[in-house]
Amino acid sequence: MSRKLLLEHINVPGINTLEVYRQKGGYRAVEKALKTLTPEEVVEEVKKSGLRGRGGAGFPTGMKWSFLAKPEGVARYLVCNADESEPGTFKDRYLMTYIPHALIEGMIVSSFALGAKVSYIYVRGEMMPQIRILEKAIAEAKAAGWLGKNILGTGYDLELYVQPGGGAYICGEETALLESLEGKRGNPRIKPPFPAIAGLYGCPTVVNNVESIAAVVPIINDGGDEYAKIGIGRSTGTKLISASGNLVKPGVYEIELGLPVEEFIYSDEYCGGIANGKRLKATVAGGSSVPILPANLTLKYANGEPRLMSYESLAEGGFATGTMLGSGGFIAFDEDQCIVRNTWNFSRFYHHESCGQCSPCREGTGWMEKILHKIEHGHGTMDDVDLLWDVQRKIEGNTICPLGDAAAWPVASAIRHFRDEFEWHIKEPVKSQNQNYGLANYANPIEKAPVTEEK
Repeated sequence: MSRKLLLEHINVPGINTLEVYRQKGGYRAVEKALKTLTPEEVVEEVKKSGLRGRGGAGFPTGMKWSFLAKPEGVARYLVCNADESEPGTFKDRYLMTYIPHALIEGMIVSSFALGAKVSYIYVRGEMMPQIRILEKAIAEAKAAGWLGKNILGTGYDLELYVQPGGGAYICGEETALLESLEGKRGNPRIKPPFPAIAGLYGCPTVVNNVESIAAVVPIINDGGDEYAKIGIGRSTGTKLISASGNLVKPGVYEIELGLPVEEFIYSDEYCGGIANGKRLKATVAGGSSVPILPANLTLKYANGEPRLMSYESLAEGGFATGTMLGSGGFIAFDEDQCIVRNTWNFSRFYHHESCGQCSPCREGTGWMEKILHKIEHGHGTMDDVDLLWDVQRKIEGNTICPLGDAAAWPVASAIRHFRDEFEWHIKEPVKSQNQNYGLANYANPIEKAPVTEEK
């Protein structure tokens, strides 16, 4: 049984209330940080923990905090990115729904560490139930003296606000989020300057994900060194995984990083295997923006060694044979799923959500959607596959923010690993409308060497 740091008390009745959360040790981290540690010491504990951003990028959190500029007399801000919009990712919503005080406690400790007197939680606009839950929890915390003026008599002041977003995926990019928070259109900013220098209202700002901020609580309670003992290598601690797709037990799981992928998919403690007794065809390991992998490369490296649920292990082999942990949005596809349809569906999303600021993304996402629609609906030609490859290649790395990359990577990996399925759609246009390609060569581990067409 893996250790639970964030979800240990998730099933305790009333854990969403301040009273029960306190009974289970809640707000001890606030007391410890504000009464016994300096802001610099809190930052140092987070550095020692090895915590990496849980929103997708995986950048070391303590290092990010240490970049924050501290000019005299200038306000600093902490902004929580709760815009969770990545298809396949829903663990932050789960955390905010069932244990909101974990996020609020993390916000208080993190704000103290950064010297922020005003902090914001920016929540995806469609999550109105979660917004109301957070506002109620903030009111409880403030009434009990955990927020506001002179918290615990330490002289530290903090006001915490919830800000609904407009339901735009682009606002998950931190600078677009800040633009939106300032009341402007959510377009990403050109960097530098980075938010640590000029963020919200032009002031030094740190933007962190919900899970990253909640993880600060056990780090302060137990110490950064203890947290670092969990996990494997540079992937320390636990990670929330949103598991969906053709699984016996989809849901949100807290795993210790380093768990074998095969155990996560097939063990009764986690996903319980592929639903309806079918076989695994492919997975998207970290949300819709990461490369899709066939079953053989999901479970094992190209050399046959078991693949693990960690930042480094999932990335092993680069994009030729690997993928990314990303936000932890783990989607499983069984033998009856169509890779072409899935890729088209993702492309529709990225075309719709592009802010239109950069030409490669604005035009390229539309072209990818059109070509994939053509192939999926029985009107494709062999030239379309090469055109699709060429379009995604010209998007990647040529945009202000990573949305262009997020749109290109699924298309590139689908062609790289499942090109024969694309070609089957083109050669068998009538048949492809009425039946699926099936497993073909993808499912049995290491039976087929992957196509490694390099960029």
